[in-house]
Amino acid sequence: MSEGKRHRLSVFPLAGALLFPRAQLPLHLFEPRYRALITDALARDRRIGMVQPREGGDDRRPALYDVGCVGRIAQFEALDDGRFNIVLEGITRFRILSEMDVTTPFRQVQASFDDYDDTAEPDPLASVLRADLERESRRFADARGYQLDWDAVARLDDESLVNGIAQIAPFDAAAKQALLEARTIVDRADLIVQFLLFFRLRDGDDDGATMQ
Repeated sequence: MSEGKRHRLSVFPLAGALLFPRAQLPLHLFEPRYRALITDALARDRRIGMVQPREGGDDRRPALYDVGCVGRIAQFEALDDGRFNIVLEGITRFRILSEMDVTTPFRQVQASFDDYDDTAEPDPLASVLRADLERESRRFADARGYQLDWDAVARLDDESLVNGIAQIAPFDAAAKQALLEARTIVDRADLIVQFLLFFRLRDGDDDGATMQ
């Protein structure tokens, strides 16, 4: 993954499925084209690019967002009927430069890894931002009746907490993409707090208030 190079990536477009560097994403693959994708990746470097499709357009071949994340297949289970259960470990984010004209059933792109420096450990969150994030997450979850182990949540390191919320929160694709593209963990945490508050107020979950 040297700087300045174009990299050929096989991609798995999946709305709402975010992968972050150093995070994990479990997936169940059953469509023939994505079973072929996993078989091909296992035979090569075990790496695939996770990217969200844009809403609207061709359901079979939708336009893709520009930024995704490369994942390495860390665990896989081949089922008797040809399906796969896998766990991806995030490596680095990428930017799509162009889509390739290929004969494979899965899509491939030329990508750059130059836009993001995802190798270094992130800076810690300020205590005020960490407290805001935990508070708004709890309010959001309580408003929807989600049952969570908040003691376990409090023990998570900052990166695991921020990326975990980004992965599981029921935001729309555009909001999810903004979280993926956030430059730093601090930026992502701040966005999550804003999104949690917005969606909670929009749905009338704060003493009847709504976002205008």
